Amino acid sequence: MNPFWQQHLAAQGARIADGRVSDFGDAAGEIRAAGGGTVLADLSHLELIAFSGDDTRGFLHGQLSCDVHRLGPEAAEYGSYCTAKGRMLAVFLLWQREGTLFMQLPAEIRAAVQKRLAMFVLRSRVKVEDASGAWVRLGLAGSGAADVLEEALGALPAAASPGAEMLPVSHSDAGTVIRLGADRFQVVASPERAPALWDNFAQNARPVGGPAWNWLEIRAGVPVVLAKTQEQFVPQMANLELLGGVSFNKGCYPGQEIVARTRYLGKLKRRMYLAHVSGDTAPAPGDELYSADMEGQASGMIVTSAPSPEGGYDVLAVIQMSSAEAHAIHWKSPQGAGLQLLPLPYSTQVGA
Repeated sequence: MNPFWQQHLAAQGARIADGRVSDFGDAAGEIRAAGGGTVLADLSHLELIAFSGDDTRGFLHGQLSCDVHRLGPEAAEYGSYCTAKGRMLAVFLLWQREGTLFMQLPAEIRAAVQKRLAMFVLRSRVKVEDASGAWVRLGLAGSGAADVLEEALGALPAAASPGAEMLPVSHSDAGTVIRLGADRFQVVASPERAPALWDNFAQNARPVGGPAWNWLEIRAGVPVVLAKTQEQFVPQMANLELLGGVSFNKGCYPGQEIVARTRYLGKLKRRMYLAHVSGDTAPAPGDELYSADMEGQASGMIVTSAPSPEGGYDVLAVIQMSSAEAHAIHWKSPQGAGLQLLPLPYSTQVGA
């Protein structure tokens, strides 16, 4: 986290550990606010890799699952970086500003992913660098989020049409605005401009910590790959193709053959589900799930979790589809806490 920005957040009451905002003094109240109010979050738990140079687009197009060539200045897209076996090392959000492409992904895997991608630059004219401290990322969500942003910044990116694979983006001197959903936005600004924007937004939006934003991402059905879940899922298991993060009309990239085979041969047996787990103990990424039909073998895995406004925890979990459709799913053991499956905000039927 940029030191100047961290100082400003601390002055606003943020409790910060390892460069991430845990809360602003009332973690439970902030989670409840995320469930029904307008909230403002610092997103320093997500970091940025910047790619620049004449060969940037071609290089990334040959490394990532998404179609980088179609990415214009007024759009952002999800994507993944996979091993040769099609297993995801990262899920990210990608956009561009003034010729530089920015990849946003969890802080805990940013350095390793950056190092791996840089290994393959070779003679390409591409510069790969950590841009996390150069830009502040803010999240705004809730029924009043659009009004808060419009009052502060003027025109906003228009809402995406149903089924659109790209997220609308707008740029101004104040920063970049990415429309993540009907009432969820991300603002990317310089550390010099961010404090004034935060203070303006905070007049009509409640500051919340990272867990509250993570809960909003879970409810939106947006997958994440963390250190404990790297190389566990092909993109379709995490519903990434449903979010526009996989192109089946592009050339080769690491894992492309496996990803394509999963689509065209109908071999997908696991999907990502939204679920609720009661109790006071947080499910952790990588925790295994069980069901009676699998005879003691794991039938799924927790992708991510966050405290729910109703108590307990909401999770995204990759689960054997046949198990989810016909059997109770249990956390960590066949006798563990049950998962209550909830509807995702998008259809999991390809082409629906």
